Amino acid sequence: MIDCRTWLAGLAAAFVALPAVAAEFSTFQSLGFSEDGGVYAFEEYGISDSSGLAYSSIFFIDTVKDAFLPGTPIRIGVKRDKASIATVRREAMEKAAPLLSEHGLLDRPGELAAFNPISEVDAAKDELRYFQHPADPAFGKPYTLKIEEFFATPTRYCVDLVDALKAFRLKFSEKNGEPVDEIVHEDSTDIPESRQCTVDYRLGGVVTYAPPAGAPVHVALINVLSLGYEGNNGRWIAVPARP
Repeated sequence: MIDCRTWLAGLAAAFVALPAVAAEFSTFQSLGFSEDGGVYAFEEYGISDSSGLAYSSIFFIDTVKDAFLPGTPIRIGVKRDKASIATVRREAMEKAAPLLSEHGLLDRPGELAAFNPISEVDAAKDELRYFQHPADPAFGKPYTLKIEEFFATPTRYCVDLVDALKAFRLKFSEKNGEPVDEIVHEDSTDIPESRQCTVDYRLGGVVTYAPPAGAPVHVALINVLSLGYEGNNGRWIAVPARP
């Protein structure tokens, strides 16, 4: 089992503080799965556009219930202007270490089967077609995930900023090479406040994991775009899909 302290020791040396920008997209870091695939964790971090200060959030997801584990996410945001991203990430990992160790998550990183960052030119934002396992030559048959957006009523402070919030549904249109029309997730009209004033979504990637026993797990990485000070901000949510 990977020792969380060893992971933390290399963290400060591996990352330096990023420059503050007006609107910003958080950086995504996949952490891993429990042995049976029932728990998945990831981190996002960056510099807040509103404060110019570093933050790190670690999410633990029950992939069966599509819900956070109790007591999570773990969110660390600095209150002092000289704290670096490395410092904030280390604090978040230290707080997350018991859960990471309990579920053995750093031992099973899974596989990044697809990735589609906002900076990719001419890439579709609403669809990813991929193989379950990265390999050359490829083997198996492909899967296709699609996002469909719809409107929701703004609440709280968003009422004065946008005419309508964006919500989404996530669907498989292809599984193991066969066409399907299967809804994986569909928002209600009550959009979580953590998404803020959401104006768009992007299908940013897929992480897959094949447990020793049982069905594989696919996790769709959704980039949530919300109003920022000068442009849109980007945050991540992860939606489990069991093909």
